[in-house]
Formats: sequence, structure tokens, C-alpha cells
Amino acid sequence: MSRIRNDWSVEEIESLLGLPFNDLIFAAQRAHREHFDPNRVQVSTLLSIKTGACPEDCGYCPQSAHHDVELERERLLPVEEVRAAARAARDQGATRFCMGAAWRNPTDRNLERVIEMVQAVRDQGLETCMTLGMLTREQAARLAEAGLDYYNHNLDTSPEFYGEIISTRTYEDRLETLDHVRTAGMSVCTGGILGMGESRRDRARLLQQLANLPRQPESVPINQLVQVEGTPLFGVDALDPFEFVRTVATARILMPKSHVRLSAGRTQMSDEMQALCFLAGANSVFYGEQLLTTPNPEMARDQTLFTRLGIEPEQAGTGGADEPFIASEDVRVEHRGQA
Repeated sequence: MSRIRNDWSVEEIESLLGLPFNDLIFAAQRAHREHFDPNRVQVSTLLSIKTGACPEDCGYCPQSAHHDVELERERLLPVEEVRAAARAARDQGATRFCMGAAWRNPTDRNLERVIEMVQAVRDQGLETCMTLGMLTREQAARLAEAGLDYYNHNLDTSPEFYGEIISTRTYEDRLETLDHVRTAGMSVCTGGILGMGESRRDRARLLQQLANLPRQPESVPINQLVQVEGTPLFGVDALDPFEFVRTVATARILMPKSHVRLSAGRTQMSDEMQALCFLAGANSVFYGEQLLTTPNPEMARDQTLFTRLGIEPEQAGTGGADEPFIASEDVRVEHRGQA
């Protein structure tokens, strides 16, 4: 059984990333099967509850007020609109409903509105997740009391490369918000974005930061940069798809009990690349045709891919990582020598 470690060195992680591809995938599969059914994927839906005009200058983000992007700004959605979207997501097979607002941090007045949304989504029988920017300790406690299950706050990249992407918020700010979320008792959703021009060592350092948190994240979204014209990262060289898969596999080995989520960028991935990611240990996706302001594969395409791969969505309440997966008799293979 894989031991949960919070003391990974960057050299160890770089060694994993540099393994022969087949060896790395095999190690990731072993770690994955110890804790999860390899043929089930947790399905989430993401809704932008407040779009655009964000004061942060994240170089990848079309919602930043600093960038000249054609994006229609929207005020905070009405609670009833959120309730209807959650109901539709549930009916289409999602078990978790994630809500994102383009804020640096929520005001107390906004937090009251958000808490109403959390309760409305919970009424539909869904898990809830929010990403609202930075939180104070008191705000995290209020969200936890309201029943919020997950809070998303990505680290984005390595501490060393971070300043190349964002200047309006520090890495320490992000770690502080994650600490408030953990202290409040909510599950942590945090990951990063690949393909922003970072090095392999930067990817190793990002994974090190995630794996060595005091409690490993329950959910780890791994995004592929979606290039949007008008943002500073538009035109950056695309990441080698195998490097993306290697990062997913290494995340699975380092964080064997976490849900590793294929997030933004799936529209640019072939079915074969996504299949390799599932083989490497990814076991969560966003369902639906929009991720905040960037496109996502249509549900019909996802359903077709799941059918082709023999993958089924996790059912609500069955996605824990506490019990090892035992393969059925028809997939146990004994070595009988060469044919």
C-alpha cells in the first residue's frame, strides 16, 4: 500500500518525471488501483457565477481587467439561476457543482449571497465547491458552517516561476488561503496549469508544493493552458502531450488518495491523450460545454469516450479513497511464459 508522504524532494519528483514512459505509467496505475476503481471517474460541473473585471493580472486569464479580451462582464448571478443550473447538472450525471467568481477576494456582502447559493446547490443533492479568490480565516469558517464541501484555490505553478505569471498576489497569499480552508474543515481543491512556458523542474516544484502540504489536497485539478488572444500567454509554445501525461502520472504517485482532475484544455486533447491521462491516474473531469470562460468538450463527446473506454461516472458518496480496489477475475493476468 502506498504510504502518504509529505516530505518529497524536488530531485525525487524530477526522477519520477524522467522515468521511461511505460515504467512511469505502470507505477501510477499501481498507486491508482490501491485506492480507486480505475474504471470510474468523478464528474463535476463548473459555473461562472460572476464573470470578468477581476483586478488580478494572471497572465493566462481572460477575466483579468488588465487584459484586452473580448469578454462580456456579468454581475453575480441570481440564486435561482444557480439552482436551475445545479439541477440540470445533477440530471446529467454530475455529483459535484463548482462555482467560480472573478474576485480578488469576496466582500462580506458577497459572501452572504454565495452562502445562499451553497445551500441551494446542496438542496439538489450535490457536493459543493467554490472558487472566490483569497479568503480570510473568518470567511473560510463561515463557508464551512454553511456546508461548503470543497474550496478551490490553485497554486498555478512553481514558487520560482510564479512571478512570471502573476504580480498582484503572492504565492504565500495562496498558501495562506489554503491553510484557512484546511483549518475550517473543508476539503481542499488545488492544482496548477501546465504549458505556460515553465520548465520540467517548475512542474516538479509545483507537485512538490501540493504533495507536501500539511494535508494532501482531496482534489488536484491539472489544467492545460487554454490560450486566449489578448492575454500575455497567447502564442506561448504548446506543451508536449506526453509531458502533460507524465505530470498526471507523477501527481498520482505522489498523491495516491487524491482525485486528480483533468480540467481546462480538454478541448485541445485528442481522445487518445485523454485515455492516456486516465491510464496515468486521472479520475475526475469537468462535465459541460463551458469552464468559466473557456470551452469544454460537449457532454455527448465525453459520454462516447467513456463508453469506448469502459469508464463509468462515480456515483454520489462512492468516490472515497479508503478501500483498495480489487480487480475482478477477468482482468487478473498470470504470466505463463512466452507464446
